[in-house]
Amino acid sequence: MNMDLMTNLMPASAEIFLLCMVCVILIADLLINQQGRMLTYMLAQLTLLGCSVITVGTHEPGVVFAFNNLFVDDLMSDVLKLLTYLAVSMMLVYSRQYLMVRNLFSGEFIVLTLFATLGMMVMISANHFLSLYLGLEILSLSMYAMVALQRDSAVATEAAMKYFVLGALASGLLLYGMSMLYGATGSLELGVISNAIQYGVADKNLMVFGLVFIVSGLAFKLGVVPFHMWVPDVYHGAPTAMTMLIGSAPKLAAFAFATRILVEGLQPLVEHWSGMLIILSVASMAIGNLTAIAQTNIKRMFAYSTIAHMGFLLLGLLSGGVEGYGSAMFYAVIYVLMSLGGFGMIMLLSREGFEADTLNDFKGLNQRSPWLAFMMLLLMFSMAGVPPTVGFYAKFSVLNAVVQAGYLWLAVAAVLFSLIGAFYYLRIVKLMYFDAPESHAPIHCSQDSALLISINGVGVLALGLLPGALMSICAVSVQQSLLLF
Repeated sequence: MNMDLMTNLMPASAEIFLLCMVCVILIADLLINQQGRMLTYMLAQLTLLGCSVITVGTHEPGVVFAFNNLFVDDLMSDVLKLLTYLAVSMMLVYSRQYLMVRNLFSGEFIVLTLFATLGMMVMISANHFLSLYLGLEILSLSMYAMVALQRDSAVATEAAMKYFVLGALASGLLLYGMSMLYGATGSLELGVISNAIQYGVADKNLMVFGLVFIVSGLAFKLGVVPFHMWVPDVYHGAPTAMTMLIGSAPKLAAFAFATRILVEGLQPLVEHWSGMLIILSVASMAIGNLTAIAQTNIKRMFAYSTIAHMGFLLLGLLSGGVEGYGSAMFYAVIYVLMSLGGFGMIMLLSREGFEADTLNDFKGLNQRSPWLAFMMLLLMFSMAGVPPTVGFYAKFSVLNAVVQAGYLWLAVAAVLFSLIGAFYYLRIVKLMYFDAPESHAPIHCSQDSALLISINGVGVLALGLLPGALMSICAVSVQQSLLLF
């Protein structure tokens, strides 16, 4: 009995440790005042470090199932979890000073961030519709609360309300689709569902009908067209620290979420869901890139940019095979790295009583701080897909997988939309280097934030020069975890 208990607990030990530490941090935060809030922050960082150590220490070769196949521990989940810890840790470093000057650096923010991380971890390791939905709701409810954390801001409250209402609608779509799959197959376990479809046991018509609702729910969580309207409003209305969290680490969990459902559970219906993904992808790249050009607020511009990037990520998923899924995972990782840097720069340029969230705030940045301007240049070049930054290789790997899958016209369309998207990224570079600054106020940023933005920007360039190792890790992890040969 004890052996069975340990067999179940070991794969989920990082999640259990994180949940225990959240309880410790909640109690510790009650006993300290505002001046001692750094203790809560340090505990959160140590918690993420401890999760990393546990995830590495408990890794076993192959695919390990736990809790009656509700939970899976494999190489892909371990890699994505480690990257999630890194992304959340970077978010905390970037946002500390920004939140302090706005009196938002509270225990609630730290605890909600860690709860959101727990939700991402459950999503990444879920092997059952119940655990997938549990992880999704832990993440979603945490983010709804974080967007509304600035209670005296009408804009943030409105954004939280929109996010909550539309998120509830998307959750309903997912649940309705899951109920149809259960009715057709008699199970909510992904492997059982896949076998039932493959061997003709399931009601095919009911499965396809449920698939439409599943894909719709996934599309909302990824923020792709036509389920994208929450993205610009939430990105704009939420404080930038919360926007950074929404736009970074959850994309890794969303990739795992989509991969588990579509590849592990619904792979026999690929001829049906691949057509849906093509429509979602093309529409997202078109509307995302074209609408971003008209934006004057950089957070809204990044929101529409995210829609376009998620459309690009879907290209990898519909390509199939090791190359397709590996390129999609690589693209998700690189997007998170670029997104962290972009929002981190907005927070570095912000100060008390001032949000650097319009394009004009970046005018003449090279005259105020040449180094920060150069870091932003690298990040914008990477988002635009300009070599030798890593964004180019991320786009190239996806396009190569699309061509190999026989969708040449889709690759051509993606290139054309990427050229359109390059305009609004390069416009920021033009503003930084060729326009006169509107403000000569000194840029004050903490040493840890300045160091991190430097590592982030240089890392985008270094990974572009040497992308092979990370691309190999992504390819091997999906091959071993999804049993692709």
